[in-house]
Amino acid sequence: MTVLATGVFSQSAFTALVAGALLAGVPLMFASLGELVSERAGVLNIGLEGMMLMGAYAGFVGAYYGGNEWAGFGAGMGAGAAVSLIMVLFCVVGALDQIVVGIAITLACEGATALIFDSEFAESRPSLGSVGRVSIPGLSSIPVVGGKDESNGSIFSQPLVVYLGLVLIVVVAWVLRRTHLGLNIRAAGDKPTALDAAGVSVVRTRAIGTIFAGTMAGFGGAYLSIVSAGLFQDTVVGGRGFIAIVLAMLARGRPLWSFAGAMLFGASLSIADWAQVANINVSTDFVFMLPFLLVLLVLVVFGRRAYLPSALALPYVRGAR
Repeated sequence: MTVLATGVFSQSAFTALVAGALLAGVPLMFASLGELVSERAGVLNIGLEGMMLMGAYAGFVGAYYGGNEWAGFGAGMGAGAAVSLIMVLFCVVGALDQIVVGIAITLACEGATALIFDSEFAESRPSLGSVGRVSIPGLSSIPVVGGKDESNGSIFSQPLVVYLGLVLIVVVAWVLRRTHLGLNIRAAGDKPTALDAAGVSVVRTRAIGTIFAGTMAGFGGAYLSIVSAGLFQDTVVGGRGFIAIVLAMLARGRPLWSFAGAMLFGASLSIADWAQVANINVSTDFVFMLPFLLVLLVLVVFGRRAYLPSALALPYVRGAR
């Protein structure tokens, strides 16, 4: 009876959990989708955290000065793609260690965004307005999943970019499975020598996957600063880039699985909103720790079943063995 009295199982609590899972899970969805493609091409993009952070900053600045969220999303994607070119230059073309370069990218982006933001907005600390939502007629009125009259919406009442992201997942899944480009990407991660022998450039194919990962990471970072937080700070990404890497590994090359994992971790990140609506006191330290505990648990349970391309993180040099 005490549990029921707290409102744990109330409609408003479940709505907050679903809405929070989407709000926190969508950035993971974009970032893990890009990382999945990059890993399939044989590039382990450890710099994903830094690319998300750079996308978050550029997205915030783009939305702030551009006056709408789409300018911010475009700026975030461009910034993520630009940073990924460093990975392409040093790792794909230069054949340097992908893990070392990725860590360097993350550290550099953390320092650069904090420095640039403080120099430009140290006194004003501006924030962005809320982003408009698209409510699907009829479906948005369904309790819990509708979200028409909720502040954060729910499944059927979300910003347009969320629905575009869902379409993108289907498109990427189709490209990887049904097109020559997808076949080339998979071959670049599994059998780069065979791909090279077939007359397809391994460097170009891996560069495409890496740039796509950076673009999606920037997209996810921009979503964080524009939609989720409405502001920028140097801790806005908060380790989500590393979680996205784990999700991509556990997805076994399947974009739909990466989406499911993103929503699961999004739900763990939204525990605070759910607890507040349910009138439960939960330590914020526990809330921040929960996603990473979940990562460890998932790795212990499913880590051995994760599929990793045989040439992942291995530089390809023509003629080398």
